[in-house]
Amino acid sequence: MSNRFFEYLLRLGDDRLVLGHRLSEWCGHGPILEEDIAMANIALDLIGQANLLLLKAASVENAGRDADALAYLRDAREYRNALIAELPRGDFAFTIARQFLFSAWALRQWEALASCRDADLAGIAARAVKESRYHVRHSAEWLVRLGDGTEESHARAQDALDELWRYTGELFLTDAIERELAHEGLAADPSAFRSAWQKDVDDVVARATLRLPAVEHWQQGGRTGLHTEHLGRMLAEMQVLPRTYPGARW
Repeated sequence: MSNRFFEYLLRLGDDRLVLGHRLSEWCGHGPILEEDIAMANIALDLIGQANLLLLKAASVENAGRDADALAYLRDAREYRNALIAELPRGDFAFTIARQFLFSAWALRQWEALASCRDADLAGIAARAVKESRYHVRHSAEWLVRLGDGTEESHARAQDALDELWRYTGELFLTDAIERELAHEGLAADPSAFRSAWQKDVDDVVARATLRLPAVEHWQQGGRTGLHTEHLGRMLAEMQVLPRTYPGARW
């Protein structure tokens, strides 16, 4: 069980670590000061969740690696995040649309994990539910504001949904690892909350006067280490300090 649970914890942690880093790239570049602070705070929430998850993963692996080693000393092929998290930040509409789609999914996932049989993961989930509710509310309000705003803001929000929607299918893919852990009460089965997530998304998209595109092919690969070229470039920047000064303590 430990190897499967370790793999699952990496998926949870890597999603938050990678997306948190992407969101942090807006620090100092937000459209208004208040939003600059809000995005930085959401990034900190995600990275804080990732830290707890990777600490748990390191404990389960029991191979001498800590959370920092898992975050900074793995290569791109060893990361298990969904592809949607690693895409470049794009414009503000792209960031908001991605944050909404991911946050609505993450909230449902955390709600399911709050009753996880592992007490540590259940505790992390209970705390993260509160943070995720804010993330959903904040990004949904902005998506409605952009979609139902000016002609340009509407067009940018629609372009973002058109680009991002094909990456959402991966969030609901399951394999033997997740199915077995879900059966054991140690993971959340995404198929159990897909319809609720879709309803959440449909409601906000409708209020934003936007539309969801038709998709013929869903993008996938992140869960097995097959990533876009964007992740390697992001990790090169994110990991430069610990790789340049291995073992350094501040």
